[in-house]
Amino acid sequence: MTGRSRFRLPRRRNGQALGTVLRGVARVEPPPCRAVLLDMDDTIFDHSLTCRAAIAALRRTEPYLRARPLEALWQEYLGLLDAVGPRVGVGSRSVAEARTERWRRIAASCGRELPGPAAVELSRRYRDHYQRLRRAVPGARQLLEHLHRHVPVVVVTNNEVAEQEEKVRFLGIGPLLDGLVVSEAVGVGKPDPRIFEVAVSAANVPASETTMLGDSWTSDVLGARAAGIRPVWFNRFRRPRPDGGSVAELRSLRPVRRAVDLLLGPRETAPNRLVAREDASEL
Repeated sequence: MTGRSRFRLPRRRNGQALGTVLRGVARVEPPPCRAVLLDMDDTIFDHSLTCRAAIAALRRTEPYLRARPLEALWQEYLGLLDAVGPRVGVGSRSVAEARTERWRRIAASCGRELPGPAAVELSRRYRDHYQRLRRAVPGARQLLEHLHRHVPVVVVTNNEVAEQEEKVRFLGIGPLLDGLVVSEAVGVGKPDPRIFEVAVSAANVPASETTMLGDSWTSDVLGARAAGIRPVWFNRFRRPRPDGGSVAELRSLRPVRRAVDLLLGPRETAPNRLVAREDASEL
């Protein structure tokens, strides 16, 4: 890729790779990351908080939805989304069908059984609010701008192609991406290693020199690991860690420079270096 600076391997001195010395033994640092894969929803595009805002707007015109607290509806919506997500965008169910089914179930949980057309209409109005209130994850654009200067950047996502291409246009990030790999086009979704292999091929970098950033432990972290890619877990909602601390964790995309360092720097395994926390500064 032309016009980009590249991260170089550690310099060699007397034929030996530089590294750190621990108890008299040289530990060679692994090469820096040469490509970054990113999830779309809740990593670049702020899906969860846009959902919450859209549900809040819908509750104002649908009194029966106020039978349950906003937080309960929001968490149920996200849970239903996770339950059907792997089937969306690979031919078994459309995004619109899945959304309508979610709202039929949520209405039922509030004591309102909706016939098919009414569920479709409720879903449509939710979608209108969602489109009006959508936004990027704070710091996402700045992160992409920094990454794009140094390495190929590819988004790998579970959804329909048209849905994710429209998000790229809305966010204005097309020039910052080297590829958009969508489950509908590939035929399989994350965590299947095959979709990661397509993304790595788009980046034209070996999997062993690639980092994946995503918010889903199953789809992004375990999927990347299975494909031989270093995962970084984007955990901005402070969920409990499913592992014992072996995976790097990013809790905010700000400050951007710290996020870039975690994604592109050497693979540090010391527990106190695994979590990049929020900071008051932007860069």
